[in-house]
Amino acid sequence: MSSFEPDTRLIADSYPVTELPLCQLRMMNDQRYVWLVLIPRYEHIHEVHELSAADQQQLWQEGTRLGQAIQAHFEGDKLNIATLGNVVSQLHLHVVLRNQDDPAWPGPVWGHSQAEPYTSDQQAEVRSRLLALIDTIDWE
Repeated sequence: MSSFEPDTRLIADSYPVTELPLCQLRMMNDQRYVWLVLIPRYEHIHEVHELSAADQQQLWQEGTRLGQAIQAHFEGDKLNIATLGNVVSQLHLHVVLRNQDDPAWPGPVWGHSQAEPYTSDQQAEVRSRLLALIDTIDWE
């Protein structure tokens, strides 16, 4: 993989969690949702079709396996997985666990309302739970 740096807006709005086989995993700084972002570690990639077929498959596997795990562990009602890129063009995949009582339901979380940032203790606790969960996933 080439040198990699997440877009500055992704850095500003999220916390790093870990590195997956293809992607850097980050959690959005909004305690209302379990909202993860997977960023393939390539510079200058904006669309899924710019990845090799193998990397496209790996991106989808990472997103869906992670989504399935968080949906079971955090007990959500619906899992949203999407690439948008209208504001941040660097390719990234959102994995958002939704609940019917969340503030944006049934609409999208993007641009719904002001984020409610994690406290440092909350962020550390959710990150720790995610890391323990990630250790149980077979990425192959």
